[in-house]
Amino acid sequence: MGFFDGLLGSRTADFDSGSAATNSIELTKRHNQVSLTKQGAATGHLRVNLSWRMRTSDIGGSQRESLLRHPFKALKPPEVMGHNQSMVNVDLDLACLYELADGTKGVVQPLGNYFGDVNAPPYVKLSGDDRFGSASGETMYVNLDHRDEIKRLLVFVYIYDQTPAFDRTHAIVTLYPSNGPRIEIHLDERHPQARSCAVVMIENVKGELVVRREVKFVYGFQAELDRLYGWGLQWGRGYKSKVEKGA
Repeated sequence: MGFFDGLLGSRTADFDSGSAATNSIELTKRHNQVSLTKQGAATGHLRVNLSWRMRTSDIGGSQRESLLRHPFKALKPPEVMGHNQSMVNVDLDLACLYELADGTKGVVQPLGNYFGDVNAPPYVKLSGDDRFGSASGETMYVNLDHRDEIKRLLVFVYIYDQTPAFDRTHAIVTLYPSNGPRIEIHLDERHPQARSCAVVMIENVKGELVVRREVKFVYGFQAELDRLYGWGLQWGRGYKSKVEKGA
C-alpha cells in the first residue's frame, strides 16, 4: 500500500463501480482487474474494440503527463492525426488466443481468415479486418452466454508486416459488456520496436469471469505470445491478400 493510499483510503469500490461521469473503468497497473460476474455483466455479447490515433510527435511522455506539466495545452487542439496512413504505414490487428473448457485451443485473427464464430466454438468472432484505420477500428464479439465453455481468452494486438510503431500509436482496447460500464485498456507505454502486445486476459476462475490487464509488449508475433502464456500451438508465417484502399 502506498503512502497516499493510506491517506485517501482504498479506491477499490469506486474502481469496481466505474466512473459516473464517464461510465467507464480504466484498467491500470495498480487496478488491473475487474469481475464481470460481480457486475452482472457475464451474459450476452461482450464487444471488444481496438481503435488508435497517430501521434504527430514522439517528444515527451503521454498526453496525460504533458497536460499535468502544461495544463494550458488542454485549450489547444490535440496534436493527433486520426488514423492518418500518410504519416506512418501501420496496420494494427486485433486478435485473440482462446482455450475452451474441453481443452480446445486456437486463435481468432485476420491472418489466415480465422474470424471465428460467435454462436459455435470458440464463441469469439472478429467482425472484419480494418486495413486502413477507419473511425470504428476493429471489433471482436465474445458470446458470454457460453461462458462455462470458455476457460481463457487472451486479447492481443499486433502490427502486421510493417514498421513497428507502437510508440507512435495511441491505441485503446475497449470492452463493452452487456451491462455496466465499459472497460478501457490504454497501450500507452513506450516500446518502439515491439510488434505485438498482450492486452487483456478474460478468464473463467471457478465460474467467475475475470478481466485482467496484461499490456505486455513483445518483439515477435503470435508464437512469442504463445510461449509467454503457454498456449502450445504450432505457428507458421501468415500473409494477407493484397487489397487496394477503397476496395
